[in-house]
Amino acid sequence: MKLKPILLTILGVTLIVGVLAGIKALQIGTLIKQGKAVQIPPEVVTTTQVESQSWESLVTATGTLEAVQGVTVAAELTGKITDIAFEPGVLIKAGDLLVQQDIAAETAQLRSAEAAVALARVTFERTRKMLATKTVAEANYDNAEAQLKQALAQADIIRATIDKKTIRAPFSGRLGIRQVNIGQIIQENTPIVSLQALDPIFVNFLVPQQQLRQMQVGYTVRITSDALPNGWSVSGTITAVNPEVETSNRNIRVQATVTNPEDRLRPGMFVNVAVIQPEPEPVLAIPSTAVLYAPYSDSVFIVEEDTTPAHQVVRHQFVRLGEQRGDFVAVVSGLDPRQTVVSTGVFKLRNGQAVVIDNSLAPEFKLNPQPKDG
Repeated sequence: MKLKPILLTILGVTLIVGVLAGIKALQIGTLIKQGKAVQIPPEVVTTTQVESQSWESLVTATGTLEAVQGVTVAAELTGKITDIAFEPGVLIKAGDLLVQQDIAAETAQLRSAEAAVALARVTFERTRKMLATKTVAEANYDNAEAQLKQALAQADIIRATIDKKTIRAPFSGRLGIRQVNIGQIIQENTPIVSLQALDPIFVNFLVPQQQLRQMQVGYTVRITSDALPNGWSVSGTITAVNPEVETSNRNIRVQATVTNPEDRLRPGMFVNVAVIQPEPEPVLAIPSTAVLYAPYSDSVFIVEEDTTPAHQVVRHQFVRLGEQRGDFVAVVSGLDPRQTVVSTGVFKLRNGQAVVIDNSLAPEFKLNPQPKDG
């Protein structure tokens, strides 16, 4: 008789738990149906087509600039500086006076030597006339001729000394920093000032031996440097290719001559060199903003037609990328020409998501963008 209340209690608890479980299951089922009924609104995107483009085929390297002509002007003889005729950093022409050393003694010696030349010439002319009339011996004539030549040579030696102490620019170019002062007694080989011819200018660079056939005299080169304004480059041509390969690294030394507007490039600078090949390189290109970059693999979203005419869907596609130029990047594999890919906002998409295309919002993509300073 005592078991009956216990059984009734267990039965009542079981019934209550079953009712609650049924209610909860009904609620969960309702939520699942509602979730399936809810659709994520399509994302507004911009698109572009995969383009077949012809890019310049380039061989790139790092180069060093060298003056076409460059020298540190130095003294040839010992002497005191009496005049400095240049300003540091200016452009000068070949033959312009740079430094004058003291030539007072040489000038006096030259006057004496010129007087000796004049006397020797008069003696020689008189002896020559007398020889014609047989009034002097031929030996006297030879002696007079030798004395005239000696006097002329002595005068030329003094003039050469004066010229060496009158230091002039050997070629046109830009001067550097002055290294001497007026009144200073300078010795032989004392540096005076650097002189560099800067326009045009040489660029020397190395390429691996397997690229020898891509280095031909006359090929165009393009030089960029952080010394040039944003977007600027200078161009030139290959003028020399070393006939031998360097055994230490199996590289070939190449030299190009490039223009140097406003002397912006200076000897000793390093620059980026791009040798333009005569045949362009065909590539498939897409905007770099269309790529979803990831450590494991890069990918894009391809736009495909949906059964719903109001919008399309996107498909996630892995790709292998090549070189990047300007706003574009080359696609080595994973895409075909004329396919449509999402060009902006790829980070907010997922595979199979519906999209609405609005290309009025699309930015302009350029192969050679020119950034504006500001």
